[in-house]
Amino acid sequence: MSKLLNLFVLICSVSLITGTQLATPIHGAEKNKSSASASATPSYEQPQPQRENIDYNMYERIRDEAIGHSHVMEYASGLADGIGPRLTGSPNLKRANEWTRDQLAAMGCSNAHLEDWGEFGMGWQQLNTWARMTSPDTAVFIVQASPWSPATPGTVSGPATWVDLKDEKDFDKYKGKLAGKIVLFGDMREVGPLDKPLFSRLDDEDLKSLTRYPLNKREPDRFQEFLKKLEFREKVGKFLASEKALAVLVPSRDGRNNGGSGGTIFDDTGSTFGWFVYQREHASPIPVAVMAIENYGRVSRLLKAHVPVNIEVNIDTKFTGDHEHAFDTIAEIPGTDPKLKDEVVMVGGHLDSWASATGATDNGAGTVVAMEVMRVLNALQVKPRRTIRVGLWTGEEQGEFGSYNYVKQHFGFIPRSTAPDELKVTEFDRKPAGPIETKPEYQRISAYFNLDNGSGRIRGIYLQENAAVAPIFAQWMEPLKDLGVTTITMRNTGGTDHEAFDAVGIPGFQFIQDRLDYGSRSHHSNMDTYERLQPEDLAQAAAVETIFAYNAAMRDQMLPRKAIPRPELEEQRSAPLKSAMPGAEIQEKEVKPNAGTSPQ
Repeated sequence: MSKLLNLFVLICSVSLITGTQLATPIHGAEKNKSSASASATPSYEQPQPQRENIDYNMYERIRDEAIGHSHVMEYASGLADGIGPRLTGSPNLKRANEWTRDQLAAMGCSNAHLEDWGEFGMGWQQLNTWARMTSPDTAVFIVQASPWSPATPGTVSGPATWVDLKDEKDFDKYKGKLAGKIVLFGDMREVGPLDKPLFSRLDDEDLKSLTRYPLNKREPDRFQEFLKKLEFREKVGKFLASEKALAVLVPSRDGRNNGGSGGTIFDDTGSTFGWFVYQREHASPIPVAVMAIENYGRVSRLLKAHVPVNIEVNIDTKFTGDHEHAFDTIAEIPGTDPKLKDEVVMVGGHLDSWASATGATDNGAGTVVAMEVMRVLNALQVKPRRTIRVGLWTGEEQGEFGSYNYVKQHFGFIPRSTAPDELKVTEFDRKPAGPIETKPEYQRISAYFNLDNGSGRIRGIYLQENAAVAPIFAQWMEPLKDLGVTTITMRNTGGTDHEAFDAVGIPGFQFIQDRLDYGSRSHHSNMDTYERLQPEDLAQAAAVETIFAYNAAMRDQMLPRKAIPRPELEEQRSAPLKSAMPGAEIQEKEVKPNAGTSPQ
């Protein structure tokens, strides 16, 4: 580890950031520029102070209110228990939008409203789903409808059969053989022993490992491979429907440390018949449900032994519209500094969830922490210099639609590739083509802070390779070490809504959180309930996120930014060097066959 800056010697112990090499602040303007020139430059490009002006009294007040007088679990119960699952496009998500808007207004936020980000697709609810074996024995199974599954016409009953479909050529061997049957689709996976705890916290070695920036080449992009599998699954659904099968049962995938057992089932896009199953033109043509692996295993073993099995299934679901729009919940605490009040600091998380449980950890936790941040600031009657705004996003589980559209509407956008293969996926999943297009608000947002890795307490923050904020965050975190907030990493992390901001060069951050049982048991599962939430962890997270938002809103400058994204130059930057090899002859550019000539 290199020596830290003198400012860290003054205010930080070296143990604050274990193994991370921090850069000095990036100065976007020279000190000798005239004040007039500096005032025309966004403050995130101006020199950053070496010493942060930290209000330790406010730290104490925020900690006392957020931890000593927490109301985060009341919000959690209202959201998870009172409203329940919040699939995008569903009536429950509409209720959640309205409830969060009204709660934010009641706590004293201004301009609490819903923002329409556009058409999503079909509204859908699961009303009831059950399945049981009626012969050769009776058994009750654990099942849930796959998202956007159509309903069976009441209870249906038929012989079970397992199909081995890996390629379209496999369809032929099942033609004329599936009518009136309950189809098991998917291989029986090995169910390992629970030899590791499902619930764990990050230890010192875990945190130290996070601070090591990976130098290996990036992992290969397997997204296209994933999409091909889903395209094939869509064809499977159409084939099974055309063969008049009654319903389909698929096995639940596993979780971390073999957590996908013991009645836990994971129920998301991976269990459906296609990526765009929420759109009418890609709707599942046959009822489908996810089954607990132990139940699936019993039936599959009986069938493998040539024992006839009969199953009854009732998948009771309801569609509520084909062209449902979706909304983000937005509210704010207005800034009070005449020069800075139009600048914005944002906090948030995603409000939508999957439908097999109540979405408590994914991402009810991030939602209620963001709400608690706003409540704490209002309870303390904080008058921030900048506006502090909360965004509760929807459509995250299908592609981070809410946050990406909000950023596109307010701040900026990078045009996406229009290559034929790219058009098969959602707009924001396509490769960025650039150049960036910005709006006036782009220069008035300082940062966005996101929480979306379950109920675990905050242990640090991912910098998204923004080295210039490292010395700033280190100073903010020094008084939080006793809460376990110790780690800064230059690494990127993905899979949630901070990406929408980071993608256009706005400082967008996700906090490092303790794992708990998020990946093993609650993420996208039927166990994602209130009981998986940890009250003390959520209170700590609310205190930490409040302090980050407060500090960002009160400092003189907006947080420094990375270089503006230039995806249109990516191919050029990655191209092999033409003159690196001594004596190599420069080759003329190859003419591709489709240009009308043959290659040499």
